[in-house]
Amino acid sequence: MQIKRSASAHWEGSGKDGKGTLSSASTVLNETQYSFNTRFADGVGTNPEELVAAAHAGCFSMKLAFNIQGAGFTADSLDTQCVVTLDTESGSISGSYLTVRAVVPGLEKAQFDELVADAEKNCPISKLFNTKITVDATLA
Repeated sequence: MQIKRSASAHWEGSGKDGKGTLSSASTVLNETQYSFNTRFADGVGTNPEELVAAAHAGCFSMKLAFNIQGAGFTADSLDTQCVVTLDTESGSISGSYLTVRAVVPGLEKAQFDELVADAEKNCPISKLFNTKITVDATLA
């Protein structure tokens, strides 16, 4: 089975002075503004790296939830933050840093660490990356 999702970008003007919008088929993004300032400064709107960070945090959390379920547990909560670093000199993403705080009654730390490591390697967004992925995981 293949699942396809789509989004689109519209851009007007030059790279630095132009502006654009992003939209998704689900309409969660609906002509959401992005520009040079939202990517490289502090403008209002989003940017590709922020969207990649959201995708990685969401994908990792869902994969970890499935791993925890497969081990016979249910997470009360998984809170994941992702920081994606854009190296402006090389023009590439140089890293994705995930921080997850989990509340999973009955799950031992050693098993949790194994489930985290699997989620880090096997969530589809992690597989998409060609960069260093780091995870800091805490089980409460």
